[in-house]
Parts: sequence; C-alpha cells; structure tokens
Amino acid sequence: MISGPRPRVMTASAAAFETESPPPSAAETVRPGAVILARHGEPALSRKCLISAARYQEWWGQYEVGGLRAGQIPPAALVDAAAGAGAIYASSRPRAVETAAAVSAGREVMVDALFIEAPLPPPRLPDWIKLSPRWWGVVARCWWHLSDRHHQEETRAEAEVRAEQAAQALIARAASGQDVLVLAHGYFNHMVGRRLKADGWRLVQNQGFKYWSQRRYEKR
Repeated sequence: MISGPRPRVMTASAAAFETESPPPSAAETVRPGAVILARHGEPALSRKCLISAARYQEWWGQYEVGGLRAGQIPPAALVDAAAGAGAIYASSRPRAVETAAAVSAGREVMVDALFIEAPLPPPRLPDWIKLSPRWWGVVARCWWHLSDRHHQEETRAEAEVRAEQAAQALIARAASGQDVLVLAHGYFNHMVGRRLKADGWRLVQNQGFKYWSQRRYEKR
C-alpha cells in the first residue's frame, strides 16, 4: 500500500452529485470545469501466472478486494490534477481508494460504487486451457460484450446504464466551473468517456489506459 496522507473519505451516491452544485442562474455564464477520468495505480496482485478460466474467476475476485503494489510514486501530472480539482471522486474498490489517497494530499474524497469496474466473467472453458490473467481479461471482456450469460453479474446493457448515470452526475458537478477528478478503472472510465463524448464533451488530453493515466474531457 502506498504511504501518504489519507483522504477524508465520504460515501456518495448518484443523487448526491446533483445536489452539491446547483446549475448557474440564467444571468450567469459559467464554463463547465473539466472531467478527468484517471486509472488507479498498479495493483499488488501479480499477473505473472498461467491459470484456467475457473481459476481466473477466483483471481479476479482477489484483484477486486486487493490494494496497490507498495513503493509506487504517483506521477506529478496526476497529483497536479488532484490539486486543481474542485472535487475528487473514487471507485469504492481498494485499489482506487488507495490511489486517491496517494494523490489527494489529505483532501476530501467522495467514494462511490457507481464508478467500480465493469465485470470480467470468463467463459466456461476446460481447465487445460491456461492463459495469463492479462489475456483472460481480454477473453472475458470479449465474452462480456457478446454474451448475455454472465454468471449473475452485471451485463453490458446494465453497465451502459451505469456509465450514463456516472457521466451525467459528473457533468452536473462540473457545471460549477470547477474540474472534477475521478480515480477509477480502465474500462469503465472508457465507457463513461464515451457517454461524455456523446453529450458534446471533447477528449483534450489522452494518456491511454495504463496505470496512473488520465483522460481529460472538456465541454465544446
């Protein structure tokens, strides 16, 4: 786990976003702040193994409750983004909460399950088929897109609804004119970013999907 000031954690809900920052009156002209979607730091759980599909499902469960690999230093650009943000939000997964702690310098962080990663249920395949967790992630994501059978986990359609809710909540918060930073997960951030773009927001900074990366969206 990364050392550093712990954020003042507050739980949040989608409804809470809408009440924190009322829209400006007709007499005011406020340009919305940016929405910055950042991926968490590198998790402690190793991907250097070959496992079956069934074992990957167990591995993913461990990944979801695990924190960050020790000794990481957040990039200065992400620390600066946190310092300049009017609000900081994090997924409720430990790896996202610890990332927020590493960049927030003890500021208040709103933690919300709205931003958790879209699930990665692997297909049921024979145990003799073994891949690394990285490649199982690719297989599982494709399976999640193509199939409606997800072992009772969130479906793609359900995740799309959640991504739209997240995007609208962030848009409402950015309406105050202050930047909003979210520390969350690679694929769900991508889904939220697509909804932002559909609503007229432009991707102006793109660091990809690596650990600690950020993608900055501004209203056109």
